[in-house]
Amino acid sequence: MERIHDIYRPTDERKSDWREVERFLTDEELVEQTSRCMNCGQPFCHAYGCPLGNLVPDQNRAVAQGNWHRAYDLLSEHSDFPEFTSRICPALCEASCVHGLDEEAVMIRQSEKRIIETAFDNGWVVPHPPATENGKRAAVIGGGPSGLSAAVTLRRRGWAVTVYERRANIGGLLRYGIPCFKLDKALIDRRRKILEEEGIRFVTGIEVGKDLSADWLAKTNDAVIVAIGTPAARDLKIPGRELNGIHLALELLEGENRFLTGEIDAPPINAKGKKVLVIGGGDTGSDCVGTAIRHGAASVTQIEIMPRPPDERDPSTPWPLWPYMLRTSSSHKEGCERRWNLNSLRFIGADNQTTGVEVETVEWEFSPEGRPMKFHAVPDTKEIIEADLIFLAMGFTGVPADNPIVSQLGLSQTPRTALIQDPARNIYCVGDCASGASLVVRALASGKSLEI
Repeated sequence: MERIHDIYRPTDERKSDWREVERFLTDEELVEQTSRCMNCGQPFCHAYGCPLGNLVPDQNRAVAQGNWHRAYDLLSEHSDFPEFTSRICPALCEASCVHGLDEEAVMIRQSEKRIIETAFDNGWVVPHPPATENGKRAAVIGGGPSGLSAAVTLRRRGWAVTVYERRANIGGLLRYGIPCFKLDKALIDRRRKILEEEGIRFVTGIEVGKDLSADWLAKTNDAVIVAIGTPAARDLKIPGRELNGIHLALELLEGENRFLTGEIDAPPINAKGKKVLVIGGGDTGSDCVGTAIRHGAASVTQIEIMPRPPDERDPSTPWPLWPYMLRTSSSHKEGCERRWNLNSLRFIGADNQTTGVEVETVEWEFSPEGRPMKFHAVPDTKEIIEADLIFLAMGFTGVPADNPIVSQLGLSQTPRTALIQDPARNIYCVGDCASGASLVVRALASGKSLEI
């Protein structure tokens, strides 16, 4: 039996709306797909691939037997937010699936989505307040994935937990970064209600460090958990950066999400009829591509300084490592030109408005393992890529040293600006702010593994 590849709604249909791009696979399809699981004696999907340690083979067996309640019980043992990971996790578990050595990996993420949605439909997802209170109070700074995970972890141990979020709603990048066509924001609201019923308190629209002192939180709580992510986006400081029409990726993505969820009356950026250029080849860049296409952009181009990855798993990342290989998102399939080996030299424009960017082709030198290490320019390859709108999607650089939370709590930082927690003073750091920008599933695992 082959793996199902048709997991998206029709292209013309999905790119004209903001609903989730993936279709729901039927129970019958997933029973067949999970039946492909070999129930390995050493399940790498569980022990190596999944940061949460999900019991993948056991879940697969339950689904294959049509026992969805059992599947949910197994899933919820390790995963507190499967409705999020089942939509946006790149499925590290599948990359380490033993079946993938000779055929195609077992479908795991889509079965997880069906498990959790079946559980919600049947009323199996209910609040689990602690049996006893321990009399201790914790303040969580940041309502993103790691903060929510830490809040759940502490609450179930009997802590009184308050989550402070500077934006109008909780979710962090789940709500404000990831587009609605990948994650319906109603799912966050649905989970928030359950968390509140468990006794977790949310204070939104309050920025700790400015509206409220982080030092005061430390003095009035038994523990403070810092979960502020990596708020500093990597910029591209080349000539012409001051021109209008050049934006950081989150300016587009956050603005669109705030508009679609009713926080603001109109999106601050509209790509309709414009030539759009996205600089940066990762997931955030792909999200900009999909957003611009839904706006009705005249054209969308995505460029990347790195070389084009191979079509198949590169020998530098053998199984069960996460494979270095080309990935094509649903947004790319909706209409996007992709180019690699291009270094941006300067933005060009007229009347203070960008009209494009000058780029140059580069060649890479590779390590003995086959990974790109450094590049040099190819002579006589400069060209102009025309663009009315340019989005910079080049990742995040960490926590700025002048962040008031850092100074008010007296936290040290690594050379890469990650925060160093101070358990002696009951100050803990989880998620991206402690480890550097990474995946949502790793942020959830960080909060879940919090030890106080």
